[in-house]
Amino acid sequence: MVSGYGFRPPRLAAARPDDDVVRPPTQAIAVIAAILSAATTAIAASPPQRIVSFNLCADQLAVALADPAQIAGLSPYAKIPSLSIVAEQAGPFPTLGWQAEGTVALSPDLVLVGPNDRSATQRMLRRFGLPVEEVALVTDLAAARKQILGMAQRLGHPERGAALVARLDAAVRRLQGVGPPSDRTALIVERGGYAAGPASLAAALLDAAGLRPPAGVPAGYGGYVSLERVLLLRPDLMVLKDPPERADDQGALFLTHPALRGLYPPERRIALPSRYTMCGGPALIAALDYLTGVMSRLATTR
Repeated sequence: MVSGYGFRPPRLAAARPDDDVVRPPTQAIAVIAAILSAATTAIAASPPQRIVSFNLCADQLAVALADPAQIAGLSPYAKIPSLSIVAEQAGPFPTLGWQAEGTVALSPDLVLVGPNDRSATQRMLRRFGLPVEEVALVTDLAAARKQILGMAQRLGHPERGAALVARLDAAVRRLQGVGPPSDRTALIVERGGYAAGPASLAAALLDAAGLRPPAGVPAGYGGYVSLERVLLLRPDLMVLKDPPERADDQGALFLTHPALRGLYPPERRIALPSRYTMCGGPALIAALDYLTGVMSRLATTR
């Protein structure tokens, strides 16, 4: 109600008997609407000063782009080196629990979440009136650039976004400077036989290296393949995400099968840590430089 903002509607002298509602002057409503609009715009335009992140990818963007004083808390994943490229830099920041109550106590003015992060917690945070924003998954370098620039603008440091994108582009050039590989196809396989498809971020990274998925690979983001199908696909290179050293379980058994080891000796295998393929942002720069080293070594051993 308009009167809730301190405006008391005047009595209308010319009110007709059939008027059921006393209506304030149109000009007064317009003034109040303008004031509220300006206040909302000012809040949205102000960089957040107490950022919390529930998402691994948001953690990395916040650490790379925000001032340390702006970060009130990061997800439990932020400090795990096997997952987070900023594990060391994340050390000084508080680690969030998964419950909404702990986040509310921090009085954040921006909560970053991922599209698949704890929907119940997200609903609870929104019910408390906290500003919750989703950080989308990226599956290619163009989307990663756009996300970096958008997040840098949101956090109040657009120049840092531009600098990070420039570093990303420089890393792409370093990888492409190795020259076209003699091998042309590569299959990315995880534990248990999950193969990354052409629409995945991992495939986008290999594309920058001049490698393509073999014909017949699962479409989209990927899917499970049998050992027999892998042998039929016969990619030039096998890219193993977090390859195990020994077959401790069924998932590891797939990647360590003698048939794969026989067809793909070390010079035809690439080990690709998962932390390089889960997020955009600074993880991509590390991933591209890692692949530059791998492709350079392959060029000298084939």
